[in-house]
Amino acid sequence: MFETAELGAKISREAFDAAAGKLRLDLLALQEKLRQADFPVIVLFAGVDGAGKTETVNLINEWLDPHWIVTRAYEAPSQEEGERPSFWRYWRDLPKCGQIGLFLSGWYSRPVLQHVYGEISTAEFDYRLDHIKTFERLLADDGALILKFWMHLDKKGQKKRLTALEADPLQAWKVTKKDWRNWKRYESFIATAEHAIRRTDTSHARWAIVDGSDERFRSLTVLQTLHDALERQLDLRAHKRPAVKTAKPALLKASVLSALDMTQTVDKNSYEQELQEARADLALLAREAHKRGISSVALFEGWDAAGKGGAIRRVAAALDARHRQVVPVAAPTDEEKAHHYLWRFWRHLPRAGHMLIYDRSWYGRLLVERVEGFARPEEWERAYAEINDFEDQLLHHGMVLAKFWLHITPEEQYKRFAERDAVAYKKWKLTDEDWRNRSKWDAYEAAVHEMVERTSSAAAPWDLIEGNDKNFARIKIIRSLADRLRQRLART
Repeated sequence: MFETAELGAKISREAFDAAAGKLRLDLLALQEKLRQADFPVIVLFAGVDGAGKTETVNLINEWLDPHWIVTRAYEAPSQEEGERPSFWRYWRDLPKCGQIGLFLSGWYSRPVLQHVYGEISTAEFDYRLDHIKTFERLLADDGALILKFWMHLDKKGQKKRLTALEADPLQAWKVTKKDWRNWKRYESFIATAEHAIRRTDTSHARWAIVDGSDERFRSLTVLQTLHDALERQLDLRAHKRPAVKTAKPALLKASVLSALDMTQTVDKNSYEQELQEARADLALLAREAHKRGISSVALFEGWDAAGKGGAIRRVAAALDARHRQVVPVAAPTDEEKAHHYLWRFWRHLPRAGHMLIYDRSWYGRLLVERVEGFARPEEWERAYAEINDFEDQLLHHGMVLAKFWLHITPEEQYKRFAERDAVAYKKWKLTDEDWRNRSKWDAYEAAVHEMVERTSSAAAPWDLIEGNDKNFARIKIIRSLADRLRQRLART
């Protein structure tokens, strides 16, 4: 692969200067158009130490307006980063629509080096590369322009570059012992990188191999590639197909919800005792999970007035407030809409030993956004795979994931709506939209059925909660969450 790349090419100063002036102006004009566009640009730099990655990033910031550029470089994960899934720090740093993100030592660097030094097996390496492909795929599907540059030097050229930098008092700091250790493993490094490039070179996230031996050639190649790709993407997005009206979910004769026994109750006289015992059990398990550094995510979905808020309050009351957080999810803000829909959920993921509770979640893409037409069919259809991959990363990291759907009958919902409407301090909870959604009950139930069918697994099942009796639902939820923690602690 590297042998067939255009290596050893050079550009004279005269030729570079002749091309650079117009190219820079054109790039600035494209950047101005990008600011009004509905997609971000993600540029990732990887490659051989000393091949000019940092210098190229600096040049892009010099040529373009850095106000609209996000530049990130990564070292070994900090303690805070290490306590979360590996992609957490990349999701946090993604540029929003209209911006350019430049990434150094990004999501390829760590797995490549770990494989070179024998810290992970080839199977684990391929597993991580597959997650990288999925990550890039979902960003590209959402409209992002992704460019990946492998900055290359042969072994002799790398040694020459590192030696020259060390000899320059003003640049010697750029060369570290790690650079020389990597150089000694050059052949293994290149073989591993070639495997990664071949496995992750896709139509939506292509790799460009750039010879880094000549600064002017390297710079002009990268900047011209950025220019051409940005120009094409702006033109493509300007002529994108109009949004297609979402198809209505097929109505079902029977769903996973229709099989629930909605008559189940808890005796009022025993409720307080059962609640106290269940919360005490949960509290002990949560403290042990905190001690062992096991984090948890619990999400609550369900019908309007199904009792999500009340159940969350009972769960939260059993937990140490220092080690848990409740995040209510409403309509996305302008900042959230400028990112992929999963961005706002990735950024909240808890530290080791902490629990995060979502009042509504990423499943909104498969429910309200689907039924109400806020997401196009192709968007919510691919969300099943995107969500399954997201949850797989949480579980692979060792997190506990609990998913609750609170179910009530239409008759019970009507009763609760009427009660809210009659009580002054509850009336604010009831909106015109709640009443309108009742007319779409069958469509929502069909969407819930498909959601449960396609996003349940042995490791991340849906807990369907019979919620006509609030007391029964609350105790079942607390016990289920405790059981999930107990199972996870037993594996440690």
